[in-house]
Amino acid sequence: MVTGSEDGSATEGGGPGAAVTPRSPGEWARHWALAELPGLELLRARYVRHSFPRHAHDGYVVCAVTDGVEEVGLRSGVIRAGHGGVIMINPEVAHTARAGVPEGWAYSTLYPSAGLVSEIAEETTALRGTAGFTETVAVDPHLGGMITGIHRAAEDGNALAADSLLRIAVARLLRSYGGPLPARTPRSAGADAAAGAKAVLEERMADPPSLEKLAAELGTSPFALLRAFKHVYGMPPHTWLTDARVRRARRLLEAGSAPAEAALAVGFTDQPHLNRHFTRIVGVPPGAYRRERTGSRVGARTYKTPGRAPA
Repeated sequence: MVTGSEDGSATEGGGPGAAVTPRSPGEWARHWALAELPGLELLRARYVRHSFPRHAHDGYVVCAVTDGVEEVGLRSGVIRAGHGGVIMINPEVAHTARAGVPEGWAYSTLYPSAGLVSEIAEETTALRGTAGFTETVAVDPHLGGMITGIHRAAEDGNALAADSLLRIAVARLLRSYGGPLPARTPRSAGADAAAGAKAVLEERMADPPSLEKLAAELGTSPFALLRAFKHVYGMPPHTWLTDARVRRARRLLEAGSAPAEAALAVGFTDQPHLNRHFTRIVGVPPGAYRRERTGSRVGARTYKTPGRAPA
């Protein structure tokens, strides 16, 4: 059964609602975590017009495309994956995502933490150093089926099955498409300036300096800093700052902060400002994100635009 809520959302089975961003008919998304699966977040969604701006993740991204085509923009170019395709992205790799066909795409995504992947790699592979993915996209319906199976088990509250499938799937991904991530290259003056700028923006997130003032503090020029920052982090400072604000807002929401409080704490002018950027980057509104992490952890509640059932 689908029921409405006071904020205009719809929920499966009459459970707690979540705000639904105005979208094309047929779009829906659920971004959540299960308490019994530490180090893992999940997203299952269908998007048509929604597009993700350039952003990065603390941990890894592994998604199985179940319908349509997803198009991911990376520094090296654009990749596409359709039904049976698996996309793998390493931590802190800047990327965009959007539909590759007019009808959009549906997918099941896993966000395992760096610690969880490292633990699985150490136990099941001979990889040395920091394990990661050397391939970004693969056509692997079997592994794609395992990823959707992890979602089904987690949504049923079967943590034992979900955890077992997760570890088997990540181990197989690493053995088939993994390798040690490249070691850090020696720092250049530009890289040092970029790192310094990142530290300043993290510390003064709610009231950041202008590019000119930031460059002056670091003893460089605005254009030199702009080039260096984009080279190191894959996006310019203002784009990185928006992404960082959303990441910090996620942690505040997980701890129980209201969206309006989180918005001001990270430097957004108001809650609508947070809503807009949060929904674009995370794929669900901050209210829905908070409710998934502070309410019931068991039972599927897929938030959607009424009129289209989840695939």
